[in-house]
Amino acid sequence: MADLFVKQAKEYADARPSYPPQLFQFIASKTPSHNLVWDVGTGSGQAAKSLAAIYQNVIATDASARQLEFAAKISNVRYQHTPSTMSMAELEKLVASEGSVDLVTIAQSLHWFDLATFYQQVKWVLKKPHGVIAAWCYYLPRVCDEVDTVLDEFYSSEVRPYWDPARKLVDKLYGSIDFPFEAVEGADHTGPFEFVTETLMDLDDFLTYIKSWSAYQTAKEKGVELLAENVVQKFKLAWGEDGKRVARFPIYLRIGKVGNA
Repeated sequence: MADLFVKQAKEYADARPSYPPQLFQFIASKTPSHNLVWDVGTGSGQAAKSLAAIYQNVIATDASARQLEFAAKISNVRYQHTPSTMSMAELEKLVASEGSVDLVTIAQSLHWFDLATFYQQVKWVLKKPHGVIAAWCYYLPRVCDEVDTVLDEFYSSEVRPYWDPARKLVDKLYGSIDFPFEAVEGADHTGPFEFVTETLMDLDDFLTYIKSWSAYQTAKEKGVELLAENVVQKFKLAWGEDGKRVARFPIYLRIGKVGNA
């Protein structure tokens, strides 16, 4: 998974959306204490930055050292490069000890993981019984009818053959992803719960966002330029004369507590 984002790490840092305060407020309201978070697959630290404003300490890990180079340096965030697969001994050494973590977060990356192994580790590091795991993905942004139509057609035709099969879990908005945890206090299910994040983009920002897709890099390595001149022209015509537009990214959250597992 880490290799899919190495070559476009800067585009990822520049173009990927941040997440809304409401998302983190909701998650934080479900953890009884706010001492320690493990942000897994942190990338360039989009979620870690917001978590650091609520929790005393954040351990933000990623298997891509290149992505971590673009993460903002924050006093209570420790960025840690980790192997794609960690032993329990490595987990304790690099991340945290057993039963010491209040919250595990995974932003836009749970679909890449070996879930059985990862969930075993989550259940080991979380405080029992109220430690919380929160994983979310976002889907295609909504800009305006004209841009959305071009984007949806581009995504479903030109881009689809280059996505890793794991992307299907995002296409299903994390509704079908395995998530063996208990509902948090005040909820009767583990989601998905819906949120939205908004960001101002011009057309160049929007195209850079597309270039940050793993499918874009996969296609490029096979000699295919997905943003060919005719495709870019379609986006230009749809975008119109407006410089900046609001792009609304729908977010889908799965959240649960570890219980006494």
